[in-house]
Amino acid sequence: MLEDIPDYFLSEVQKYTSKSPKTYLAKVLWQRGIRETQLLKAFFQPDFYQPGSFREFGAELDFALNRIKQAIAKSEKITIWGDFEIDGITSTAVLWSGLQEFLPADKYYHLDYYIPNRLTESHGLNCAGITKLASRGTKLIITCDTGSTSIAEIAHAHELGLEVIITDHHTLPKQRPPVVAILNPLYFPRNHQLANLSGVAVAYKLIEALYEFLPELPQKPVTDLLDLVAIGLVSNLVQLTGDCRYLAQLGIKHLAQTPRLGLQELLKSCQKSGDRPTDIGFGIAPRLNAIIWVHEDAGVLVEFLTSTNQERVNTLAEQVELANTRRKALEKDTLALVKKKINYLDLSTTRVIVLADSQWQVGILGLVAGKIAEEYSRPTILFHTEELIPQEVEEVIETSARSPFEGIALARGSARSFGDIDLYELVASQAQLLHNFGGHPFAAELSLPVDSLPLFTEVINQQLRQKSAINLNHQLQNQGGLRELNRRVVSNYSQIIDSESSQIDLIVTVAELGLELYQELKLLEPCGMGNPSPKLLIKSCQFKPIKSANISDIKGKKVSYLKTEFDICDRSEESGFPGVWWGHSKDDLPKGVVDAIVKLDYNNDRKRTQVELITLLPLPKNSPLPSLPPSTSLYLPLPPIETWKQLLGIAKYLSRTGGVVTIEKLQRKLGLGNQSLVLGLTAITTLGFEVNYLERGVGISHSYSITAPINSQTINIFFAAMEEEQFRYSIPQSLNSEANNLDRNVTMLN
Repeated sequence: MLEDIPDYFLSEVQKYTSKSPKTYLAKVLWQRGIRETQLLKAFFQPDFYQPGSFREFGAELDFALNRIKQAIAKSEKITIWGDFEIDGITSTAVLWSGLQEFLPADKYYHLDYYIPNRLTESHGLNCAGITKLASRGTKLIITCDTGSTSIAEIAHAHELGLEVIITDHHTLPKQRPPVVAILNPLYFPRNHQLANLSGVAVAYKLIEALYEFLPELPQKPVTDLLDLVAIGLVSNLVQLTGDCRYLAQLGIKHLAQTPRLGLQELLKSCQKSGDRPTDIGFGIAPRLNAIIWVHEDAGVLVEFLTSTNQERVNTLAEQVELANTRRKALEKDTLALVKKKINYLDLSTTRVIVLADSQWQVGILGLVAGKIAEEYSRPTILFHTEELIPQEVEEVIETSARSPFEGIALARGSARSFGDIDLYELVASQAQLLHNFGGHPFAAELSLPVDSLPLFTEVINQQLRQKSAINLNHQLQNQGGLRELNRRVVSNYSQIIDSESSQIDLIVTVAELGLELYQELKLLEPCGMGNPSPKLLIKSCQFKPIKSANISDIKGKKVSYLKTEFDICDRSEESGFPGVWWGHSKDDLPKGVVDAIVKLDYNNDRKRTQVELITLLPLPKNSPLPSLPPSTSLYLPLPPIETWKQLLGIAKYLSRTGGVVTIEKLQRKLGLGNQSLVLGLTAITTLGFEVNYLERGVGISHSYSITAPINSQTINIFFAAMEEEQFRYSIPQSLNSEANNLDRNVTMLN
């Protein structure tokens, strides 16, 4: 499944693993394409990495520095305009803390920040807010993580005598906006080492440049800001490669020793030390997101992250922790509702999951979309609907016309990608339907009229289907034909059509889990987009449930968010190894033998390593079986042609009777895994059948007329997948009792 690693590469990697004879780290690096030995030193040790210089921003940076110097010299009021997402909050905190170094203590009142109200204002600049700033004496606005396309709002600022400097990493306008300066890494070529910088990293580059431009003023080192930079980078789902990885590496070191009172309280609350990116991703970021969801004024987080008043920080920390426990319960409920809606989708033709509901809270949709995308292996966009644009007049440059969306019900959503699908490109292609949009290839925020949702959903699914078909055809032409392609793809748990399964980094036994493996894989950190936490496949394992429990908030109140603790065991370690499954009860754990994908982590509270259960997989046939219950025997699958005949017979029966069968029954009856079953259901549609995924299961109907030629390629893909499964998967006979009831009602092919 995983490639053999050359000896020279193993030797090079072992220089960083204390001469450990193990090869885990080398296998992961090789699997991910990190194969050049000269790059390993910079990958592991940031001191050997040559970062991109802020000077790469060229003349735009000079314009910004000169205007800020002028504002400081004239004691003009500067206002930082941020955003109510974590990247915008940390960007604001970086500029707020950094710019204070250039102002005398008695002139801090010349510096302010403005975060739009999450409930009444959208992302980006807005005219009403700019008017408020003008009335308060602001002369210069410096944006962070926003503003590149706010053309009308910039014009409004000019009319009121305000100038604007843009620092951002979102969509570029067609023409340079009329601002003092615009610092946006999207102006760089895509392969430029600064091209992936997030908003907080761009803000840091500006402050870094100011330190060189006005070196006599600052009292604290610019690197004191790196803890905030790390939080923004890891939270914003940017590619943690190149400069982003470098800044995150340095920032996490600073986070572990942060003097910031707010961050100290956050680390206490989540029982983290701050020395790992997971401390941000699963500790700090969810808590910051929770307060963003609860508070209309997300600007309170800038105060929380920068305040030196311990009493005020303690008050805010309690609010953050209470909000986080409530967020977990809401996230669990929303996730369940989303999955219920997914039952009504035809997943055989759905390439992008797009769902909407008026009851869903906007603030947690990104978190839920990320989980759905990973579980269903598809880009996911979730919307909150029935929001009206405020009735204030929106100034529009050149035409002075009102916004075409004013007074129209909007759907506001969050999008998360999967695999290597460029979500930004996909959504941006439908700009004519959108009210607002910003993001990057892996995550985005968007809004559009509710009435446009059906068209938007249809078009982006069609677009991705077409792109997938083109890619598949290209692969077939370059990989030695259809049969060879499918053998290669299925055997690697990889993609058949569109990324249908998870990427495995290592195959391990339970006995190999533990501190040694954890410490070796920890060298990959910081992990995130572009460098995910390693996924480990444990074959033929079983679970021993220990307990399920709802979490409690800091006041002892139970919150409806389950976690289940278990021991995982296999033939290598019968006593088991500890693990946790978030959002599940112990009844959800499988009773028999399965394959499991897990992540290895460290539990700071219990001072031990443990696994987090990610995914359960069908059991490979050639795996050694642990002791099975006495009543369990093995189900022997039929030859592929006989399975095909049975599937057609079931399809005819269901189309004639209007019946519905569950996915589980189909799998047990046909002896197919998830991937092969989906391919089989797709294949029968080329014969004129229509497959409908319902809440109760699968319904099949027949149009009795085929308007297009039978797609033998699709049928061949199904056969190739079945042949590959023939000697790899087994299904307990005891699970077939329900499926056997179907036999009595099915009429097979004549």
